[in-house]
Amino acid sequence: MRKTGSLRKGPVASTPVPKKIGLALGSGSARGWSHIGVIRGLQEAGIHIDLVCGTSMGAMVAGAFAAGFIDVMDEWVRGLTWADILGFMDVRLPRSGLIEGDKLTRYFREKISDSNIEDLPMPFAAVTTNLKSGRETWIREGSLMDAIRASMSMPGILTPFNREGGWFVDGGLINPVPVSLCRNMGADIVLAVDLNKDIMGRSFNRSEGREEEPRREASGQYLPNRLASFFNGKLKSRQMSIFKRFAQNQPSKGPTLFEVIATSIYIMQDQITKHRLATDPPDVLILPRLAHIGLLEFNRAEEAIDEGRKAVALTLPILQDVIGAR
Repeated sequence: MRKTGSLRKGPVASTPVPKKIGLALGSGSARGWSHIGVIRGLQEAGIHIDLVCGTSMGAMVAGAFAAGFIDVMDEWVRGLTWADILGFMDVRLPRSGLIEGDKLTRYFREKISDSNIEDLPMPFAAVTTNLKSGRETWIREGSLMDAIRASMSMPGILTPFNREGGWFVDGGLINPVPVSLCRNMGADIVLAVDLNKDIMGRSFNRSEGREEEPRREASGQYLPNRLASFFNGKLKSRQMSIFKRFAQNQPSKGPTLFEVIATSIYIMQDQITKHRLATDPPDVLILPRLAHIGLLEFNRAEEAIDEGRKAVALTLPILQDVIGAR
């Protein structure tokens, strides 16, 4: 009787685990709408994002993306007008910021989403800065809108946000493009978006050149003048006098307080971004060209989104090379 020996099995080839792609969206005020264009461009290129994080306006767009509401946000921001923007501003003078921000966050809670971060369909986190300790804080659980509100509290413009007994301001003060957070969340490949690369060097003097001409509305007023007109009658006479002094455009006297605060923060963020990206570079850096869009020009979403798409198209060969090799 012939014996049959047992068959020896060779090593089973293991299926390689796909690497996770993370998207880190940087700060940039109204230029933050460009992140929507970046996300659209990546989707159109067939690039799947596994996790997302953001700083300031980057946190707002990242939160909408993670919650599955990027289509709703896209449609909404394209229709924003000056009246809508001014309607979200709840000025209280004097305070720790010009705008409370409650109207905006309440709108998003009602119209879009305010899920707990841990319940979102995509991993999400936001960067904020602890005003007392000066330390960077990563918010990865709890209310989505609270995280976004804490992350986008630009000093002097939006009041600090109180969370768990602490006061928090814009995450861009410490980590404008949160590559480190993206890696900490488990990303093997990090795609980062820097919105402030070409912001420096803009002219403040509206009487010189035509650089600022596209910012004019049909009424011929710039944003600071529109703000002053909007709040005229809503504020007490003494408050209105103060508000006009730092908000209304006076070409002969140079930049307004809005511009001084914003540009000072951008100078700081530009230097911090350069340092942090040098020490912890992303795998791919996407750089929309947005210097022509101002601090509070949220009504120019169409242009910002288009620039985001263009930036992805320009970076696509690098993206395909990096992601294709995973």
